[in-house]
Amino acid sequence: MRRLAIIALICVAVGSCHRNAPVIGITSFRYQNYVAVNSEYSDAIAGAGAIAMIVPYARSEKEAAEIIDKLDGIVFTGGTDVPPGWYGEEILNETVQLDSLRDRSDSLLARAALASGKPVLGICRGSQLLNVMLGGTMYQDIPAQVPGGEAHTALLKAAIEPDSFLDKIFDQDSLTVYCGHHQAVKDLAPGVMIASRTPDGIVEAWECGQVWGVQFHAEGLIFYLPEYGALFKAFVERCK
Repeated sequence: MRRLAIIALICVAVGSCHRNAPVIGITSFRYQNYVAVNSEYSDAIAGAGAIAMIVPYARSEKEAAEIIDKLDGIVFTGGTDVPPGWYGEEILNETVQLDSLRDRSDSLLARAALASGKPVLGICRGSQLLNVMLGGTMYQDIPAQVPGGEAHTALLKAAIEPDSFLDKIFDQDSLTVYCGHHQAVKDLAPGVMIASRTPDGIVEAWECGQVWGVQFHAEGLIFYLPEYGALFKAFVERCK
């Protein structure tokens, strides 16, 4: 419990937050002896009116459940690749990079978050992780597995599906998205609906009840395209 009390103090309140602002967790990674989060995630959440809480690694199912219980919602952030073994495959090639400690923590937190029914947002790796946790699969390496496919490492135009959560937020038929991934969602988990695709057919966003997944880095575009803040404002509203 002492560790959870410490977690409750690790808050990043960049922007104006009031007493009734929702508390939204942001999954972290370890860098040397530090627990780290790209500040673009915390800035985006705080800028949308919530309190952003950095979530250190969970060590057990019980601890993960207690962490999620203290949050109003959680964001699963980008990072290394999702273990192929989780969806019944062997590692395809040397492009697949794993982080076993983070993988264990994120899987514990994802199961707890999905079981809680609270709003969840997955970004890049986070989107992939959540689709796999729900029963989906992955392209381990787009260039190797998708005919004519290339790693998504630039600004791309993605079509928005009508009546999807992105359609309701942005009210337009396409988005310019900032991508930095060589993997992607392959088979969607049961109940998951596509919200956006790029021209090569890669899923860039999906939804399933309280869970949103976006492959693109909306948090990295807000400085240049402030309208992307609408995604985080919509997520914060769901967490109230």
